[in-house]
Amino acid sequence: MRSTIEALLESEPEGLLNRREAIRRVSALLGGLAFVGGNNLLAAAESARPASDGAVGEFSVQDIAFLDEIAETILPATKTPGAKAAKTGAFMALMVTDCYGPAEQKVFREGMQKVDDAVKQANHVSFMVATPPQRLAVLTALDHEQKRIMDAREAADRKQKGLVPLPGAPAAAAAADIKAPVHYFRMMKELALLGFFTSKVGCTQALRYVEVPGRFDPCTPYAAGGAAWAAHA
Repeated sequence: MRSTIEALLESEPEGLLNRREAIRRVSALLGGLAFVGGNNLLAAAESARPASDGAVGEFSVQDIAFLDEIAETILPATKTPGAKAAKTGAFMALMVTDCYGPAEQKVFREGMQKVDDAVKQANHVSFMVATPPQRLAVLTALDHEQKRIMDAREAADRKQKGLVPLPGAPAAAAAADIKAPVHYFRMMKELALLGFFTSKVGCTQALRYVEVPGRFDPCTPYAAGGAAWAAHA
């Protein structure tokens, strides 16, 4: 999953960003749809502080370790640290606790069990024991599943409102419930991306960061494959 994310980030022209712009880019990576939790989530993400090493709300230390491994599968360590180094699991737990409604929290918590069940069904081991390739295969399948479901809901919503279907959009599914909560893996994926790319680790090691911006250079040369610039809070 990370190769696609890195390619999208690296395709941007160089320039200094603020933290809200970093959040906007994460939204673009997810198809430009609004985040679960809306403005409350974005405001909380902008002001989030480094997470503690303990429990968060109803999320135990074991739950947070589980979310860390999900995030690490989406954003693994390569030449730069992965999501676990940024304590993304604790960030995810905090955002769900503070910014999701009861129905969304229920979907997210049940989704954690569904991820574990899917890995057990595919590999006969729990998610925490599975190998990175085993985890990646299951999460990739879940990512495809959530995209099909969310695309069908969006198509059904547009049809109900009498709007023109988006280019390349799937046909609206007759059974699509446009009022149903967002698919649990979409919640996990967007929180993992949001947490990592607005963290100190994500901004200063996965991206390029300048503490104090210098003069404005509108035509700075860009080398293909270079890292995008980090948020400038």
